[in-house]
Amino acid sequence: MKVNYQLQQQQKNSIHHVEMSSLVAYEDSESEDDCLDQTEEAAPTSVKTGSCEQNQELKVCTSTEVTQSPHSFTPDSDRPALEHHGTISDRDIYPLHPHSKLRSCFDWEGKYFTAPQEKHFTDTTAPLSFCSAQGKILPVQTLPHMPQGASDGSKTTKRHHTVAPGVRPYIPKRQRLPTSVETVDPQFPAEQVPGNQTREILSEVSARVKPYLTNKVRAAGIPRKLLMSLGGHQGPVSTVQWCPVPHLSHLLLSASMDKTFKVWDGAESGRCLRVYTCHSGAVRDARWTPCGRHLLTGSFDNSAVITDSETGQQVVRLDNQFKVMCVVPHPSNPEVFLCGGYSAAVKAWDSRSCKVVKVYKAGIQQTLDILFLRGGVDFITSSDCVSRDSADRTLIAWDYQTTAKVSNQIFQERYTCPSLALHPLEESFVAQTNGNYMAVFSCQQPYRMNKRRRYEGHKVEGYAVKCEFSMDGSILASGSSTGSAHFYDYQNARTLHALHAHSQPCLCVSQHPVLPATAATCDWAGEIKVWH
Repeated sequence: MKVNYQLQQQQKNSIHHVEMSSLVAYEDSESEDDCLDQTEEAAPTSVKTGSCEQNQELKVCTSTEVTQSPHSFTPDSDRPALEHHGTISDRDIYPLHPHSKLRSCFDWEGKYFTAPQEKHFTDTTAPLSFCSAQGKILPVQTLPHMPQGASDGSKTTKRHHTVAPGVRPYIPKRQRLPTSVETVDPQFPAEQVPGNQTREILSEVSARVKPYLTNKVRAAGIPRKLLMSLGGHQGPVSTVQWCPVPHLSHLLLSASMDKTFKVWDGAESGRCLRVYTCHSGAVRDARWTPCGRHLLTGSFDNSAVITDSETGQQVVRLDNQFKVMCVVPHPSNPEVFLCGGYSAAVKAWDSRSCKVVKVYKAGIQQTLDILFLRGGVDFITSSDCVSRDSADRTLIAWDYQTTAKVSNQIFQERYTCPSLALHPLEESFVAQTNGNYMAVFSCQQPYRMNKRRRYEGHKVEGYAVKCEFSMDGSILASGSSTGSAHFYDYQNARTLHALHAHSQPCLCVSQHPVLPATAATCDWAGEIKVWH
């Protein structure tokens, strides 16, 4: 009987003990739920997570730092408490059970450390950061849970906070904003030569040009020796032009079929000062504006662009809906310029409003060149019409204001005129023809051709060979398909000198506006040379 009574007492005690332990576990689970609810509303704590491993029922963080308790939290002066969001307060610390024993991940650092330490922030809204394995997100991420023990040593079941695989953590807007702002236009960037990015090209005066600025215009001379050779273009150079501003006349502009145009120091060093990549097609024509601060270019990408020569930024970009062959600013109103190309019309654009202000229509296929006469009242256009009845369309004189044809019976021969040039002093202009000669015309109506004066000796043969006058108008220069540069006396049409400049067709000869006996040439192979 005593044995049975003792067995019954032991069974009652064991049942009472089990009920008490389950009651303690139930209270612990409630306190745990409260802790999770509180920490979801609180700010994130100071945690650095690395890689984690699962050892039975415990998540082991190898390179983790956890603040042990609200009372023992001492922020380091060298490292901020929160590297991602700033500092935290005492109420943001994860609340612990009064009877729980905190185990830091440092207890297992020496035992389970397998990878180098690295900083990895995955979720900034959770009270503790999720663990990751070598920077890769695990299929199921678990929130580290601190084991809680009761007075009798029993353990409760852990609760895991899972995140669905493939779901990216939320990133605040303030963190996303700096990465989405671009300070440079990726489509039309302005390149500069390394080493010269901070150098201002419009504030310097060349030492070679400075002595000639105070003197009067001297008589032009014939260049005979090579001063420098400029290489850098990957395609044919269609034109070269010196800056028209006297103290900036050492700057040489070049346009190429390699979709770029450049500015060089053509007086002293021969360095490339700026490279402009504003076009997606071949650059057919490029000109300085009268002030020298902007560049006007036309390209086969159907656009005409005004670019700041100093910064390389686009000021105006205009779509002409046809391939642009030539661009010319108005002599008295530089904000207006004309565009011609593979179209039967010539458009006048206003760069201030970016609108077409005038259209000049003619029954032609394309416009090869445009030349403003003195004062900008009239201008001449040349076309590629060579049919039997095309004598009235080869050269056309237009009234700028009324867009009416002033005269179309200027050039009666069946040759196209790829370029035009205005005499700086006299009322006359010349036209380069595919008949391998240059003809002289009057600037006064009816724009008669001088049949007694013709400049022959060079070859054109279908190339867009340009011609140009010297500053005093005494010398007329022209390129040639044979690669030579020809210099003619304007008054008697006599050949002064033939300079063997290039092995490929020489497309343009530009005489310096200040330096005497100095000229720049370019060829079909992309080479530029300066002669003196």
